[in-house]
Order: sequence, then C-alpha cells, then structure tokens
Amino acid sequence: MVSDEYISWRNHFLLLLDRIPTPIAVCRPDGEVTVANPAMAAEWGTSPGRLRGRNLHELFRPRLPGRLDRHIEALRLGRRPRHPIEVRWLAGAGGVEREGELLVDPVGDGFPPSPMLLAVLRVRAAATETIPRPAEPVAEVSVVEGHILALAAAGATTAAIGKAVGLTVDGVNYHLTRLTRRWRVPNRTALVAKAYVLGVLSTREWPPATFPQRTRGGACRSTQSPHIPPGSTR
Repeated sequence: MVSDEYISWRNHFLLLLDRIPTPIAVCRPDGEVTVANPAMAAEWGTSPGRLRGRNLHELFRPRLPGRLDRHIEALRLGRRPRHPIEVRWLAGAGGVEREGELLVDPVGDGFPPSPMLLAVLRVRAAATETIPRPAEPVAEVSVVEGHILALAAAGATTAAIGKAVGLTVDGVNYHLTRLTRRWRVPNRTALVAKAYVLGVLSTREWPPATFPQRTRGGACRSTQSPHIPPGSTR
C-alpha cells in the first residue's frame, strides 16, 4: 500500500519538475518515458501527457549509432558512463532538426538491476539560429521630464535645473525620482545613460536635447537645453 508520505513526496517532485526550464524526463530501464516536464514536451510541440509512453530510442537519434543502447546497458550493469550522448531530433510540428546532449543517469545513487532513468536534455543552438534580443520598450516622457533629463545630461545641478524649468528643487527631485523608478535605475547617472539607450536623448547634439517624437506634447515647448552658467554644473 502506497503511503501518504510517498504520495506527498511524488506530488512535490512533479510540481518541481514542471517549473524547471530544462527539458527533463523520467524513464523506465528500457527508455520508455513515464514522466516528462513541459520543457521536454515543448521540444516536440506537445503536452507532457502525450509524451508519456514514447521511448528515448524513438525520440532521439544519436550522432553515433547504437550509443544510446550501449549507454543504457552500461547503467543497467552498474556502470556510469562519463560522457553525454550527442543526439539530434525533429522539434515541433514543423519537424525542424535540432541538436544537443542527452544526459541519462539512474534515479538515486544506487544501481538496482533495473534502475529508473533520469534523462536531461541540453539543447544546442544551431549556428544559423538567431536568438532574438528582447526589444527595448518605447520610452516616452513629458516635455518637463525631457527638459530635466537634457539638463541633467549636461551636468546641471538640481537647483540650476529648477531655475531653468520653473520648478523648486523638490519639484525637480520629484520628477527625477519618478523617472528612476519607472526605468528601474539606481541614480541620476544611470538615469541619463538609460535616457540615451532608450532614444529619449539625442546622441548627436550638444547641449543635450530630447527627440521631439519621444515627448508628449513636444511641440508646445522646446526641449533644447539652455545655456548653463558657470558654477551650475556638478
């Protein structure tokens, strides 16, 4: 009779397996899949339940013929092969060939006559496969925010910025704090750098200025930085 402790442990293990982004499957000694996590199933464009019952020999094609059979036989005999298996497979509904390494080890430290197997797949990106970079969010600032950023980029003090835009020191700090939180940066230096990265500040002008298309209502007020008198910079 299965104990409650075992059921609780198994449920915890399955929950943990589902959250691991690495493709993993638990297999019988002959390579038949009994449990697969979503990452493993995704390689074939299916669900974990539909991958259950299929065999590693069916799913993967070793670069060296017979390598997978010899690997599993070695595990059954109590030996642990040192190297992973170079494999290929047809991924997704379109059948795109992918390559990687398959690590197959017995579950646990012991070597019973018929150990359950843990199969971990390391997917190798193809040379022609491009990994898209996350697009930077399109940044947009108010006219006042843009004016403050341009002045800060030119090195103006908080007091000088306030005088130029008609705000108190507290008002300038309020806008700077809002921007640092919005863009998730730690300080004013990083804030100015992020403004350039996001295209809010022009990299071709000095004194610094914002791009009009990145300001809300940019036509109503110039964002060109005014002259900063000596002694106003930090």
